[in-house]
Amino acid sequence: MRLQDKVTLITGAASGIGNATAQRCHAEGALVILTDIEDSAGEAATRALGERARYLHLDVRREADWQRVFQMIEGSYGRLDVLVNNAGIGGMTQTRGPHDPEHLDLASWREVHAVNLDGVALGCKYAIQLMRRHRSGSIVNISSRSGVVGIPAMPAYASSKAAVRNHTKSVALYCAQQGYNIRCNSVHPGAILTPMWDPLLGSGEAREAMIRAIASQVPLQRMGSAEDVAHAVVYLAADESAYVTGAELHIDGGILAGAAAAPPTPRS
Repeated sequence: MRLQDKVTLITGAASGIGNATAQRCHAEGALVILTDIEDSAGEAATRALGERARYLHLDVRREADWQRVFQMIEGSYGRLDVLVNNAGIGGMTQTRGPHDPEHLDLASWREVHAVNLDGVALGCKYAIQLMRRHRSGSIVNISSRSGVVGIPAMPAYASSKAAVRNHTKSVALYCAQQGYNIRCNSVHPGAILTPMWDPLLGSGEAREAMIRAIASQVPLQRMGSAEDVAHAVVYLAADESAYVTGAELHIDGGILAGAAAAPPTPRS
């Protein structure tokens, strides 16, 4: 029970990595607050967890929503121990596009950043204000492998995730400087099979072929699962990572360990 009785807020918790993280934190003893804009799915996910789980509507782009949620948390629990800033969009299906660097639609660019970056900044802002009162807390920001390398077709997504990576380090240093004992770290998933991939994978045999093709480019020869990421989040949320802040943890099967076009291994 590594998160026993820790009040834990997770954004984008209705599906994918957020939902897997909610399940894993709950299993580790946390009191989990799931948030999303997909209320039906979020409420169903919360009911599946049972006791020690609560659902709240939260549009991470809207500061008023953050203020309302934190007022509820403070009134009900008096504290927040863990914040997982997970909510994010790729932009390909949620905005009109186009997205490539030459033709990008500015409104679409801004929408991706509003969710992926503004949402994280606002979450950190209000978490710090509540956590500092108890001089403890852990903030885990979900960035991406794309926060380290570019994506030609999705530059807004890559840019926003790179900014999350950097903002995490600024938050970590600020909290340490202030003596708050609040840690902030980022997790960088890569090639994780979640609903975000669905528009790119297609269906049926074509989908399976695409998954095999992607897996062949991963050193561990498979796409990752949402649970793979959730385990990493639990580590950063738990007290066992008490000396870890400003760090980035890559959950990508080894993709960023080296170039795909590495020279062949010499024969012995």
